[in-house]
Amino acid sequence: MDALAILVAAGRGERMGADRPKAFLDLGGQPLLLWGALAFERAPSVRDLVVVVPGDEVETARGLLRPIRKLRAVVPGGERRQDSVLEGLKRAPDGFDGIVLVHDAARPLVDVALIEEVVRAAREAGAAIPALGVVDTVKRVRDGRVVETLDRGELGAAQTPQAFRFAVLVQAYELAFRERITLTDDAMAVERLGTPVRAVAGSARNRKITTPDDLAWAEGVLQGTLRA
Repeated sequence: MDALAILVAAGRGERMGADRPKAFLDLGGQPLLLWGALAFERAPSVRDLVVVVPGDEVETARGLLRPIRKLRAVVPGGERRQDSVLEGLKRAPDGFDGIVLVHDAARPLVDVALIEEVVRAAREAGAAIPALGVVDTVKRVRDGRVVETLDRGELGAAQTPQAFRFAVLVQAYELAFRERITLTDDAMAVERLGTPVRAVAGSARNRKITTPDDLAWAEGVLQGTLRA
């Protein structure tokens, strides 16, 4: 059962303070977008890749992704992340009933081992995400006051790629759009169906690039001057 990967790169990345979308910024001599695409290109379980980018960057992305043999389509994204994921889901092959992976291009250092582990877990459980254990003490804060301290042993910081049986994710998205829910990740939609989501060990290297400091960190990791 081959997998379809959707690489979401449609965000503008205002917090980076750059003059172009974050996924097109340089990291180690190539754009963030290409790092994720190359990881899926090397992943044995992935058959097809759909990349979602801002509408005015579609042709640029097609040029950058020319070396990717698994590339099925480059499509314009929507206003919100969930709109962009939906556009990616629409490009699945006819009759597709395998596993779909959704990954944020802002996590360029994802590796093949993590992709394969998430796919394996989704094949077994129907839905799976990578999550990192939380090391900081986490407080619930309301109106500037600490309400409670959460048990960090029960907390995990969700990452991508997140993997699901295709029919499960489509059903979850249909429900989320009907109920006008704003999603912060794809598993949130699946959880609302009541479908259990398995968590596998995430990777510190698979950090989301949100600010210039994050980009500098990733450069340091690639150059060997920083550890993930």
